[in-house]
Amino acid sequence: MPNSQTLIPKPGILDIALYQSGASALPGQSKVLKLSANENPLGPSRAALGAVQAAAAQMHRYPTTDHAALRNAIGAAHGLDPEQIICGVGSDEVLQFLAHAYAGPGDEVIYTEHGFSMYPILARMVGAKPVMVPEAARVVDVGAILAGVTARTKIVYLTNPGNPTATILPDAEVARLAAGLPGNVVLVIDGAYAEYVSPTIEGGRYDSGASLVQRHHNVIMTRTFSKIYGLGGLRIGWGYAPREMIDVLNRLRQPFNLSVIQLAAALAAVQDQDWVKNCAAQNAILRGWLCEELRGAGVGCDESHTNFLLARFADKAEADACNAALNANGILVRKVAGYGLPNALRLTVGDEAGCARLAATITKFMEMR
Repeated sequence: MPNSQTLIPKPGILDIALYQSGASALPGQSKVLKLSANENPLGPSRAALGAVQAAAAQMHRYPTTDHAALRNAIGAAHGLDPEQIICGVGSDEVLQFLAHAYAGPGDEVIYTEHGFSMYPILARMVGAKPVMVPEAARVVDVGAILAGVTARTKIVYLTNPGNPTATILPDAEVARLAAGLPGNVVLVIDGAYAEYVSPTIEGGRYDSGASLVQRHHNVIMTRTFSKIYGLGGLRIGWGYAPREMIDVLNRLRQPFNLSVIQLAAALAAVQDQDWVKNCAAQNAILRGWLCEELRGAGVGCDESHTNFLLARFADKAEADACNAALNANGILVRKVAGYGLPNALRLTVGDEAGCARLAATITKFMEMR
């Protein structure tokens, strides 16, 4: 007789709403302009491409387990101690390590109203309760986060700059948050879009929270190679934290979590900072132009500090209608109702031709309204 007992997963797992990625195809459209996933339209640097080709011949070899060469290169590029760096399968894996290490059943994990949708998934993955706190006009509200902290709070996930809002929390406010949290609460500063922040926004080089890591034992900064480095298809990320936290996270990391090809590509990419600067400069020009075009067409648009814009319409019906018009013209963007923004669309900043096509389609749509 077969065993009739039912398999029951741990509490919280069945409450997880599966992550929905940006679409990549449209029925009946052969030349789709994909602006739904915040990918770098310029792609990876030639150095990274060459490194991948060279590494392909070594696919039969196991990769290193300590990622020393990559950690050293990241440290050199950003002025950080390599011993305080951990590498993961995208920054998502580092975020997952944190949930497993510091939260569990009975604990609470705070994220903000329009924060990255993976945060509540990570909380439920470990049986913790995700707690959403409000933002103020699409900007993170430090007061709301601190007011939401209880004796059960273990992690605060902060996306800065925000996704999908594209807004930024000033350094002084992030510092106030770090100083105001209890010492047993981990502050995670998710800086996936940090390279796109203009240096003038803070009067100098934006460090995405690295200086806070150096001053606090409970702060970690995460970064990714998926955005400005153009390596989204390879899934590589990293985190920078106090050594004690890195030691904890490394105990959860699979020894061979990054492949030979991933490591080679990331190493070459981070050593080619001229490519990063070029991508950031082109993005800033087109981002500013596109924002002005949207505003001129009557579409709300906050100043962006990322490689995308959040276009705000009168209501959900208008946003849905604009999305349909874009799809009809072969353009894919991201609907963000699941982020609490039903009247908005997230638009990746593409290349010059793509931005012109996007702006023209939205302008025509608004004129017809």
